Amino acid sequence: MLQTSNLTGTEPISINKALTEENGWKYFLLSLGAYFGMCTEFIHTYGWEPLVFGSSVTDNSAEWQHILYLFIVSLTWGTIAYLLIRTAKNKLGFDVFIKGEKMKLWGIFFAILLIVLSGGSKWLAMGGFKPVLEFQHHGALPFTFQYIYYIFETLMFLLIIVFGQKAFELWTNKRKVPWGGIICGLTFGVTHIISRGQFDLALGIYSTIIGFLFGVAYLLANRDFRKSYIILFLMFVL
Repeated sequence: MLQTSNLTGTEPISINKALTEENGWKYFLLSLGAYFGMCTEFIHTYGWEPLVFGSSVTDNSAEWQHILYLFIVSLTWGTIAYLLIRTAKNKLGFDVFIKGEKMKLWGIFFAILLIVLSGGSKWLAMGGFKPVLEFQHHGALPFTFQYIYYIFETLMFLLIIVFGQKAFELWTNKRKVPWGGIICGLTFGVTHIISRGQFDLALGIYSTIIGFLFGVAYLLANRDFRKSYIILFLMFVL
């Protein structure tokens, strides 16, 4: 005898809804995985470094110590990013590198505006162009490794955004809200309150706002990973 639920179609709808919610949680866990992956830097800074070097790496450390630190953190982030991207593709069938739609002119305009505003705020705070100041401060070789470090740091917070956006879009079916930016701001951004080993509320607020704008930029790039990466990297380093 046929069941009523099969006749009305309520059972398949219920199953699809449950599956969507479950997948949403899987994407959300991947987003948190990217965030906690970033936080492994604290393990390096306050774990093995004091044991090996006698203290955590600072600007006063030897050049080779600073370069080694940047290399190990970058390698750690790259490994974690690879595992997260591979998991999303193999377990959820989601390829983060799928090309998005072509950016509209107004999207390009606002993306450039975000880059200019981000770079301008750093110019005012630091008293000059950030890459130039860092090159002058560190020297050529440490500067190179510093920007390799930034390459992988950008990758990590972009993954927070990509997976977080996917999770909340599944849960809410609202694609125009920068969910990924909200999550990035509340994780990557808020963490900067204590990221330098001391309480810095101003840095935390600034980073939270920037994290949210990263998510806005991701939507402006129509969820295209490569375009988003370029925009976010420029926003982050300039």
